Amino acid sequence: MGFRLVVSAALLFVPMAGLTLPSAFAEPPQESFKTVVYIPVGVVLKMKDRNWLESSWSQISGQVHVDKVYIETYRSRVLADGPLIEDVKKFFTDHGVEVAGGICYSDRDNGQFASFTYTKPADREYVKQITQFTAKHFDELILDDFYFANTKQPSDIAAKGQQSWTDFRLQTMDDASREIVVGAAKAANPKIKVIIKFPNWYEHFAANGYDLEQEPQIFDGMYAGTETRDPVETDQNLQQYEGYNIVRYFENIDPGKMGGGWVDTYSIRYADRYSEQLWLTVFAKAKEMTLFNYIDLLKEAKEGERPWSGQTTDVQWAKIIQRSKGQPTFATVAGDALDQVKPFIDKLGQPIGIASYRPYHGVGEDFLHNFLGMIGIPINLYPTFPKDQDVVLLTEGAKSDPALVSEMKAQLNAGKTLVITSGLLHALEGKGIEDIVELRYSPQPVAVTSFLGAFGPGDGTDLGKAESPILIPQLRFFTNDAWPVIRGVADNNAFPILLMDKYAAGNLYVLTIPDNFTDLYELPEPTLNAVRSYVLGNFPVRIEAPARVSLFAYDNQTLIVESFRDEPSEITVLTAAEYSHLKNLQTGETLNGTMQPPHQGRSSALAPTSREQTSFKMILPPHSYVAFQETR
Repeated sequence: MGFRLVVSAALLFVPMAGLTLPSAFAEPPQESFKTVVYIPVGVVLKMKDRNWLESSWSQISGQVHVDKVYIETYRSRVLADGPLIEDVKKFFTDHGVEVAGGICYSDRDNGQFASFTYTKPADREYVKQITQFTAKHFDELILDDFYFANTKQPSDIAAKGQQSWTDFRLQTMDDASREIVVGAAKAANPKIKVIIKFPNWYEHFAANGYDLEQEPQIFDGMYAGTETRDPVETDQNLQQYEGYNIVRYFENIDPGKMGGGWVDTYSIRYADRYSEQLWLTVFAKAKEMTLFNYIDLLKEAKEGERPWSGQTTDVQWAKIIQRSKGQPTFATVAGDALDQVKPFIDKLGQPIGIASYRPYHGVGEDFLHNFLGMIGIPINLYPTFPKDQDVVLLTEGAKSDPALVSEMKAQLNAGKTLVITSGLLHALEGKGIEDIVELRYSPQPVAVTSFLGAFGPGDGTDLGKAESPILIPQLRFFTNDAWPVIRGVADNNAFPILLMDKYAAGNLYVLTIPDNFTDLYELPEPTLNAVRSYVLGNFPVRIEAPARVSLFAYDNQTLIVESFRDEPSEITVLTAAEYSHLKNLQTGETLNGTMQPPHQGRSSALAPTSREQTSFKMILPPHSYVAFQETR
C-alpha cells in the first residue's frame, strides 16, 4: 500500500450553474493515500546537475516511498525554462513517479510574505503568463499557498472604494481565479486540473482574499496546509489538532474536492512533532500527503528536546538511525512515520465528531475548535449549520450568520442538544439569545482554582484543582432557570464553567472559555471528564484522560487515541456496552473491557445517562497513538 506527498496547484475555470466539477483527486486503487514531494523552482534549477539529481533522489527514495512530485515552475520572480522542466519531468516518470506542476504566486521576498498587486495590470498579465506557461507542461497544477492579496498599493486603494478590505480582497481574488489562473490555464491546456492549496490559517482567510465559499467551486480541487509546527514558539501558535481538523473542515465544504495535506520541516523542537503532523493529516483521511520540500528532506534531522527519549514511544530514535544507516534526514523520519500507519490506515472508516459550525468567513474565538480537540472532544467542522445532528457545538465564529438564533431554536425545538461558548453568548447579546436563555456576560475576569460538579442542587462533587489560577469571564444566571453543572471556585465564590438550560424539548449548554485558550489544558482531569460527558452526549465513544490527549473516531467502530503529552498518560476509553473488546490495529492484541453501569443522581459529576458502557483502561506513552477496532 502506498501514499504520496503532494504540493499545491491552481486551476482556472468557471463552472456553469448546477454543474459539479469532478474532483482532481481520484481514489488511488488499493491505496489509502499517496505520498507526494513538492520541488520548489530553486531546487528545479539545481536539478540541471544530473549527478546531483540522481544522487539526491537516491537518498530520498531510499528513505521514503514517493508516488508523485510537484515540479514548481515559478516563485518570487524566478521562472524555470521549458527544456529543464521537461527534462526533470522525464527523470521522475522514468523512475515510475507521477508528475504535476506547481506555482508559488509570490512577488519578491522582502522578509515578509508579499503578494502580487492584483489591481495592477502588469502584475495580472505576469500571473496569466506564468499560468499559461505552466499549463502547457502539465495536466495537473497546484498553487502553493501564497495565492492571496495583502497589498495596499494606490491601485488597491482606488479600486477598494468604500468596501471593507475583506470584501474587496475576496472579490479581487475570485476574479483573478476565474480570469488569470483557472481560465488562463484551461485556455492553454483544456485537460488541466487546477488545485488551490489553502494555508493553515483558515480563521483569517477572508481578510487576505482566500474565499472558502467560492474558490472551491472555481478550482478543480483543494488542498490544506496541515503544517502546525511548534504550538508554542511559532508566531501562529497553531495547536496540533488542527492538522486533522482543517482536513475535515475542507472535506465538509465541498465533499470529494479535498485532496490532501501539506507538511514542512520548519519550527520543530523535537523529532516527534514532524511525525505527528504527518500522522494527523493521514488520520483525517487525506487522499494525499505532501512533503514540503525536496531539498529539506535531504537535511539532517535531529532528535531534539525529548525528555521522554528513553521510553518506548512511536518515535524511536534508535530505529530511525538504523533506518538511515548513518545520519538521519527528514526523509528518514517521514519514511518511518508513514510506514507505521500503512498496515492499518485503510481499516479506518469515515471520520466522525461533534458537529460544529464555522461560516465560510466567520471570525471569533479564533482556532478554538483545535483547542477543544486537544482536550479530547472530537470535532467535525461544517461551513453551514448542521441541522441533522443530535449535538451541535457553536463558537463565536458562528455569529456572522444572521439566521443563527433561529437555527439554534430549531435545534432545541427538535429535542436535540446545543452547546455554545461564552464568546458566542456575549456576541449574541441583544440579538435574540434572550429568547432562548437569559444570561448576563461580564468580561471582568475571575481567577478560579478549584472545581465542583453536580447535575442538581447540593454540595457537589470535587473535580480537582488547577496548578495555577485560570482567568474566566463571569456568566450570571437566574437560579433554577439555568443550572451550573460544573463550577469553578475563586475566593470561596463559584462561577459557571458549564451551564445547562432546557428549551422546549432540547438541552442548551454554555461552556465558559478561559481568556487564554491554553488554560483549557490546565483544567483538572476530573473536570475535563465531566465536560466531555455533557458535551459529547450520546457520541459512540469517549475518553477519560488529561488534556493534550485527542480522540479520533470513525463510522465503522474504529478509533485512535493520541497523546501530545511529555509523560505517560492513564486513559480510559468508554464505548457502547455491546462492545466488550478493543482490537489493537497495530499489534493485533485484544484489550478486554469492564462493564460500567449508568450513572445518575443529582450529585453526579458526570452527565446522567441510562446507558451501560464498556470501559477500557490503558497507559499511553508520550507523543504516541494507538488505533483500535471495537469488537463484541
